[in-house]
Amino acid sequence: MTGLSDETIAKRLGLLKEVVPRLSRVAVLWNPIFYNRGREPQWRAIEDAAPKLGVTLQSVEVQRLEDFEGAFASMTRSRVNGVIVFPDPLTVRYPQQIADLAIRHRLPAAYQDRESVQAGGLLSYGFNFFESARRAAYFVDKILKGAKPADLPVEQPTKFDFVVNLKTAKALGLTIPPSVLLRADEVIHP
Repeated sequence: MTGLSDETIAKRLGLLKEVVPRLSRVAVLWNPIFYNRGREPQWRAIEDAAPKLGVTLQSVEVQRLEDFEGAFASMTRSRVNGVIVFPDPLTVRYPQQIADLAIRHRLPAAYQDRESVQAGGLLSYGFNFFESARRAAYFVDKILKGAKPADLPVEQPTKFDFVVNLKTAKALGLTIPPSVLLRADEVIHP
């Protein structure tokens, strides 16, 4: 299974730009501990998309929960006006803390997973992790019945969830354009 994170991260940046038209400086919150060759396409994708959208990126690293406060203070000092959160075990584990800090620092943030938006993040766009996990069970079944993993096809997700949190938008003083809301799979209301 593949998550298509490199393709969807550019889409998240574009959606954030639609919601915040004056978006010009975006922090990319990520954990270098989980950086590997698999992350390089994500970085290339967002770096390629940023100039086309008139956006400058700023890398902001976190390695543990205690780093979040300083990371958001740094973003504020650097005058970023948006955040893209790279998904990894650290950022996915603390969605509430990240969302609270983003709201406190008045920074609209985009995520890969709907759970982060349900915790208070502004928007997410990405594959449904739970659907992918269910599909992975199919492959486990095949392997347990004797199939060779190398003979199984790599599957890509076909359904992507776009979630918008209007409560967070209101807290940030943002009005989500109707054209964006119409495309959302889920809208969280205040």
